[in-house]
Order: sequence, then structure tokens, then C-alpha cells
Amino acid sequence: MLINLSIFLRPLIYLFFKGNKFTDPIDGKSYRKFLPYGYGKQRENALSPGTLSLERHRQMWLYLQNETDFFTKNYKVLHIAPEQEFLRKFKKMKNLDYTSADLFSPIVDVKADILDLPFGDESFDVVICNHVLEHIEDDRKAMSELYRVMKKGGWGILQVPMKNSLENSYEDFTITNPKERQKHFGQYDHVRWYGMDYFNRLKSVGFDAEANFYSQKYSEVDIKRFGLNRNEILPVVRK
Repeated sequence: MLINLSIFLRPLIYLFFKGNKFTDPIDGKSYRKFLPYGYGKQRENALSPGTLSLERHRQMWLYLQNETDFFTKNYKVLHIAPEQEFLRKFKKMKNLDYTSADLFSPIVDVKADILDLPFGDESFDVVICNHVLEHIEDDRKAMSELYRVMKKGGWGILQVPMKNSLENSYEDFTITNPKERQKHFGQYDHVRWYGMDYFNRLKSVGFDAEANFYSQKYSEVDIKRFGLNRNEILPVVRK
């Protein structure tokens, strides 16, 4: 999730990190460096000082901006567990009828369990749900709920932590200790590492699912400038 920054701190942070080596496409500002980030082993130049976005957030923004009409067409949007910088920007967009939902977050529009969403069938044109499914044992039930509330002809982005080298997802629900979960799944509250079978799971509930290596559309220079991960998959789904 994108972490929010006080509006009072943002100008000071920008001045401190201002430069021309890196550009965050979300706020359009350039920085002398991005910050390291990661559980355990940290990735250099991963976290933007302005939006606190990570590689996956910036890739998604570029995709929405350059490959879709998300910023211009009238859409009814559902955003599960919204990243705070995205929530702030999307709520201001007059073309969007935007609903945020989460089971615990105090900043969302609707308190909702992804396993039993309180929305009618085919309610939304676009569904965004990033880094949620890895927390849920019955992920197919959650996927089926996202499919149910999406309109026919709708589309969405459903990002999860993935290991591209894994053919099959690695999960073991007997592992409940937070330290063991971090050791096995990369984070204390995750229940699996997704492999490439993630797309078959999405297809099993009805989605058309695409493994989009969107960062690879950019040159190595731009991948570095935007702070992208060239091997990060953007999972795009359609109904």
C-alpha cells in the first residue's frame, strides 16, 4: 500500500530530494534519488520520496495513463484496500464514480469483506485490488467476488506478490507463526507466494487474465528513470 504523507511535509521532502536522476510519473516530479525499500533485503531506489510509491505502483500508473482511457472516460470504479496516494488522486477525478472499500481501513468509503462484498452483481466498470489476495486463504472465493461485481466488458488490475520462477504458487496454511510466514512467504501476514499459475486461478472464476510485462515496453534508461522493475508482472483482467 502507498503510505500517505502529511501535506505539510511534502514540499519539504521534495526540496530535500529534488534532482533530475529519477522521475515519479505519479506526481510528475524529479528527484536526485529514490529511497531503498524491502522486507529483509532492501531494493535500492525503490520508494519515491514524494508519493511513497513503489515500482509496481509506478508501473500501474504508467499503464493506466498510456494504455487505457481511465483518466478520461466515465467509469464506475471499485478500489479494494486503496493505496492512499491513488485514493487521493482518484477521488478528485470528475470522470470517476469512485468507491473505496476495505475491511479495516478507516479512510475508505465502505467497510467490506472481500469474501462477501456488499455490492450488486455487475456494479463496476473497473476493479482495482492490489496486494490483497496473498493475505487470504480462500483466494478463489475473493476472486469470484471481484468477478461478480465487475460489469460485462469491464476490466481490472489485480496485483499480487509473484515469483516468476515458480510454476505453481507456494502455500501452506499450517504455517501461522508470523516469523515463519515471513521466512516462507516474504511477509508476516502473507499466506502464499504466487507463481505463474495465478493466471489460471483467475481464469478458473471466469476472468480473461493477461500477464503483462508492461515495464518492458520502456528502454533501460526509462526503466531506471521511473524506478521500474523490468520483470514485474502487471496482471490485467477482463470480463
